[in-house]
Amino acid sequence: MNQDFSIVTLLLNASLVVQIVVTILLCVSVTSWSAIFRKYFALRRIHALNEAFERDFWSGKSLNELFSAATQNARSCGPMERIFASGMREYQKLRERRIGDSSTLMDGATRAMRASLQREMDTIESSLSFLASVGSVSPYGGLFGTVWGIMHAFTGLAAMQQVTLAKVAPGIAEALVATAIGLFAAIPAVLAYNRFARDIDRVSIQLETFMEEFSNILQRNVGSAASSANALNASPH
Repeated sequence: MNQDFSIVTLLLNASLVVQIVVTILLCVSVTSWSAIFRKYFALRRIHALNEAFERDFWSGKSLNELFSAATQNARSCGPMERIFASGMREYQKLRERRIGDSSTLMDGATRAMRASLQREMDTIESSLSFLASVGSVSPYGGLFGTVWGIMHAFTGLAAMQQVTLAKVAPGIAEALVATAIGLFAAIPAVLAYNRFARDIDRVSIQLETFMEEFSNILQRNVGSAASSANALNASPH
């Protein structure tokens, strides 16, 4: 007698606990893939926005022009532009208070940029913890479903006087499906987590480097501010 060993048939005939575990794993897998695609396109957008602002920053525009553009496009600009805007905003507030001490000006701007960097990195790193959890927990969830399914199968076989492979195979097969689905949910999440973690590290290094370069430019402007009230209209070069 031929038996149907398709995954759908096995799951329909599985015990309730195995069906619940598989349903949870499938929901987790769908949510994981959704998070993967969102993070992928978000990182692509961040990279494009950072590259565009960096080109503008070194194109010869004045700091005031860049700051005005960043203020107007606050909702659509990238992390690098927001960090720049936070540093400039704090710098100008301190200048408006007629604070001429260079260390005070630089410390204020640096703290503002550092706080902005932390907020940006918290946003960029969102969903990573979820992918890490999926990658680490899903195999164990599948294993739990497998153990329970095998236990349920052997419990049912205990009442039979004659046990054959044909009677054992369906119960074992439906139990192993849970492990397969657990791995199906975990493997993409782990691969995506490693890829995104590497990309986010690169973004962090890029933003840290920009902060250092911008701090050097502000330091030069602080030195020349005493002789020129329009020092910030100078090119970043």
